[in-house]
Amino acid sequence: MNPTRPTTEHADEEAVLADIRAMLLTLLEEYGEDDVEIGTTTTFNRDLELESIDLVTLAGLLEQRYGDRVNFAEFLAGMEFEEIIELTVGRLVEYVVHSLKAAEAG
Repeated sequence: MNPTRPTTEHADEEAVLADIRAMLLTLLEEYGEDDVEIGTTTTFNRDLELESIDLVTLAGLLEQRYGDRVNFAEFLAGMEFEEIIELTVGRLVEYVVHSLKAAEAG
């Protein structure tokens, strides 16, 4: 991952999904699970079986890639426990795209 400043082209869902997919595959490599299909309906808990420490690592990867424009901890803090358990990759992608566009708009 390269910590460049995202431009408008990086704020589209396809590019963000590719970034997040790469981050998740990096995380899953540690468990020998790097050949997992990851799409917008993939859940972090049920499908990827990520633990809370993995979400902390993901938060770091998101910060490394997008800087302070994307605050994953704040995103999760606004959710109920059940929402976090059912969190999908697509919902995270939507949040990241929204955050990047908001930052670009100033």
